[in-house]
Amino acid sequence: MARHPDRPAPELRPELCKGCGRCLAACAHGCLEAGGAVHPESGLVPVVLRPEACTGCALCVEACPEPYALALPAPRPGPPAPPHAAELPDVRLELAPSRPLLLKGTHASAVGALLAGCRHFFGYPITPSTEGAERMAELLPVLGGGFVQAASEVAAVNMLYGCGAAGRRAMTFTSSPGFSLMLEGISYLVGAEVPAVFVDVMRAGPGLGNIGPAQADVALACRGLGHGDSHAIVLAPATTQELLDFTLLAFDLAFRYRGPVVLLADGHLGQLSGRVELPRALVRPGLPAWAVWGDAAHRRGLVTSIHLSEADLEAHVLGLVGKYRRMAAAEQRAETFRCEDAELLLIACGTPARTARGAVERLRAGGIRAGLFRPQTLWPFPVDALLPLLARARRLLVVEASDGQLEDEVRLALSRADAPRIALGGVRRLGGVLPSEGEILEAAGARAGKAVAA
Repeated sequence: MARHPDRPAPELRPELCKGCGRCLAACAHGCLEAGGAVHPESGLVPVVLRPEACTGCALCVEACPEPYALALPAPRPGPPAPPHAAELPDVRLELAPSRPLLLKGTHASAVGALLAGCRHFFGYPITPSTEGAERMAELLPVLGGGFVQAASEVAAVNMLYGCGAAGRRAMTFTSSPGFSLMLEGISYLVGAEVPAVFVDVMRAGPGLGNIGPAQADVALACRGLGHGDSHAIVLAPATTQELLDFTLLAFDLAFRYRGPVVLLADGHLGQLSGRVELPRALVRPGLPAWAVWGDAAHRRGLVTSIHLSEADLEAHVLGLVGKYRRMAAAEQRAETFRCEDAELLLIACGTPARTARGAVERLRAGGIRAGLFRPQTLWPFPVDALLPLLARARRLLVVEASDGQLEDEVRLALSRADAPRIALGGVRRLGGVLPSEGEILEAAGARAGKAVAA
């Protein structure tokens, strides 16, 4: 039967076809047949259209469940496009003045998350971070939030992905082995540009190691966040107050740059109780325009890290690289202590920085002009603040609870900044042992050529 000129044959978009075969059953003239080749974009086997005998009945189009793998050439009227979602901004609400609190480190971080507007927690208990999860389990239901103890760290990180994709603030507490299990999911978060906050209370490794305080995850967080070209801002608090403040900051950064943010605290800092002052405001989160929220306004939202075309993926990754550069330029943070005339610079973060600060005072009393440079971001490393100090400093001494992972970040940052060569040494303890003040004094005195009383 000849096709009427006003009834055109349908067109097939093979990249949208899943090969379900419904159109084959609908066609009475054998114009469609099962395909035999995988389509490179979809990874599925689409049907094959033979339009020579087509009468233009369009029954195949009606049978197609995938709009519009089969479609008529003329535009088909459809529902009006949903409106673009409007950005709902965060609102900061003033807090009444309060007296300082005495909080354990993990509890301070949990309070910071709640003040940042986080109402969703997904995690799996692991020492020495579990108390943070316990506090969230206690408080979130009271605040109308949700706490889920996942079946594993792998499950938890994928729950974070789903919650973050909906534009909601979510976090987890974990420790070194659990953080390792989350790396694939973190890579997905980076690739799909989904915000989430990870508080990693580091312990000693490798393997299960023990629950002693260590800084064994510095390289993992700064250089190994899953496969691909992945980076995330890494914050390194050194006090209980900073655990609260940096958790608040982490949520702001996660949504500002659309990606995960990592807080690295060691086991000692996570368990230590300290004086904490609450901020003067808390956050009532808005809803980003990009969120896949489920209503008509957000229906156009798409969150994915899949780009099957090599050219498309390269363009996407180049966009991420541009974002990393903006982060590196804008988010370097550091604190200096008595560095204005320092000839010997101690570099330390986390709990070892507290010990190093005391060592600086002892070194000064012993006639050695020492100072402390404390990176508060490990990625990006705050090299811009370090470089001016090298005009006077003659020696650097990196104090850490790992086998040179922080020193590697220092060396890499200085190398990339084309900094002048400078003598660089280290004080390292491993296995859950923290560097002592005596060890720092001994190493600093040896490098300065004079003994300092411990």
